[in-house]
This record gives sequence, C-alpha cells and structure tokens, in this order.
Amino acid sequence: MLVGVGIGPGDPELLTVRAVRLIKEADAVFVPGRVAAAIIAPYRTDVQVLSFPMTDDEDYIARCIEENAERIAPHARSGLSVFCILGDPNFYGTFSRLTAVLTARHPDIACATVPGISAITAFASAAGVSLAGGVGVSDGSPESSRLLLKVKRPKETAERLREEGFDEFVLVERMYMEGERICRGDDLPEESSYFSVLFARKNA
Repeated sequence: MLVGVGIGPGDPELLTVRAVRLIKEADAVFVPGRVAAAIIAPYRTDVQVLSFPMTDDEDYIARCIEENAERIAPHARSGLSVFCILGDPNFYGTFSRLTAVLTARHPDIACATVPGISAITAFASAAGVSLAGGVGVSDGSPESSRLLLKVKRPKETAERLREEGFDEFVLVERMYMEGERICRGDDLPEESSYFSVLFARKNA
C-alpha cells in the first residue's frame, strides 16, 4: 500500500500525530526532494529521495513521475510505503499524478492519503490574517473546481452550480468525526450538517 502523507508547510512540529506514526512505521519512506527529507528528519532518516523537477517541460515531468512510480511499486506491493509531500497531498500536489500512473500500471496497489496543514491555512497563521467569507484560490489556471463549506442544502446548491457548468459533486458531512457520510453525484441529500463540505468540478 502507498500512503501520501502531508507533512505541512515546513516546521517538523506541524506534522500530525498520524503522519508521524506512519512515517515511523512504514517499511519504506519516499520524499520528493531534500526539503521534505529535512522536515521529517526528526522522525525518519532512512528515506529514498525522488526527483520531481520544477520545470515547465511536461514531457520530462511525466517521465520522472513514471520512473518514480516504478521505484515505489515493489515496496508498496510488499508492505506499507509512505510518500511525504509538503502541505497536503490532495491540494496542488504531485501525489495525485503519481497515483494515477501507479494505479494505471499496478492496479493491485492500494493508495490512500493522510491530510496535512496546507499552504492556505499555514499562510493565514504566518501572515496573521483571518480567512472568512468567499475566498478564491488559484494556481493561475481557469477555475474547474469549487469547494463550499457549511452547505446546509446541498441538492439545491448543486442545481445552481449545474447552471454554471459544474457536473460532478461530492458532499462530505462530519468528516473524520463520528457519523461521517460521503454522498456523490445525484445522491445528494436535501439537507446536511453544519459540518459539511461540497466539492464541485467541471469535467467538460
């Protein structure tokens, strides 16, 4: 199994308890560079450093991801492997691209993620600003996804979003709490908990 573990914005003390436990317990630990290796050094030093180049050459990036997937595959098939990534593995990270290749080539290998402190919340803390109301986040590309918090009427909200071109929806209520529920597609409830997040994406 391969688990993408978020290791936060740079301070080793900002790793979650679960992240530290998995890093210590893993049969193999991979990191995408020396910065990540330094962050987890208090918890693990026998790591394999992989190359994920900072470049606009998409062909080169794709080749590196394929090579890294092949390096990870034997370890992930035989035991627990951890891939440490700065911030959160699901938020503007390379982990999703890596697992897409790994799943296509080795569908028998399960993949999962453990969230970490993302750049957004870390920024708010470092800068001393409060994030409230509507907040837009982009890497410069056109908007294709949207996250809505505290969605009390998800089915009605999804219908409005369809008019803007969104066609994929995932609702998570009470995530990581007792009573967690995940609803997808057209299976959205009329009402949901205050502790809810609705994800919408344009696939066209």
